[in-house]
Amino acid sequence: MKIATWNINSVRLRIQQVLKFLKEHTPDVLCLQETKTQDINFPARELATAGWPHQAIRGEKSYNGVAILSRLPIENVSHQNWVGKGDCRHIAIQVNGLEIHNIYLPAGGDIPDRDDNPKFGHKLDFVSEVTEYFATNKPKNSVLVGDLNIAPLASDVWSTKQLKNVVSHTDIERKNLLEMQQLGGWIDAVREFFGTEEILYSWWSYRARDYIASDRGRRLDHIWVSCDLAPQINKLEIHKNTRGWEKPSDHVPISIQLMPKV
Repeated sequence: MKIATWNINSVRLRIQQVLKFLKEHTPDVLCLQETKTQDINFPARELATAGWPHQAIRGEKSYNGVAILSRLPIENVSHQNWVGKGDCRHIAIQVNGLEIHNIYLPAGGDIPDRDDNPKFGHKLDFVSEVTEYFATNKPKNSVLVGDLNIAPLASDVWSTKQLKNVVSHTDIERKNLLEMQQLGGWIDAVREFFGTEEILYSWWSYRARDYIASDRGRRLDHIWVSCDLAPQINKLEIHKNTRGWEKPSDHVPISIQLMPKV
């Protein structure tokens, strides 16, 4: 099974990019974050016509929003309302017996201090609640994907020294995300496949006019698998070329190929 994740930064604005990606890479499941639209305005018909008729969507006007598109029938659609804000940041499904969690974790604002910046506090609280949830409900035959808005390793950013006090790479965020992974029983599939030393990014700021030349990126987008699925990881791809498409998202898709259990 091939599963992809992508912070699309407005699905209605970038529906043609989504359709292009689906046509070129044909994932069985595509998880989107930051869809930025109410469910009634979600481009469900275009996506169904393209071959992904099974959809679970949870959106709100102008902000946040998550969706899962599948070529295969889906079951048991659910969501968690972490931190109680009611913002649309999580949706889960089952497909072919596999549980998939799609998460859009809060960005956290610009100041890495919860007292001066409530958005940063919200982010830390969100991570804490997700950690507790999966520590209590240990995942099995499960995949967690999404824009987690934290680059945990030095090899996930262009300069760990210069970004040390920048939200997404602060010590507390890195520590908490790694705890979320460890206590939840997750394996970072990207690092399992590529190793921990290879420099990998999935996001480049819009402020960088020539993102290829400057290449000052961060790996904010993640695919994790439950421990029992680690032997089934067959292939991982970071689709960097999409960042060069017309009117691109600032994030690029990541995809995983899982082999069937023997």
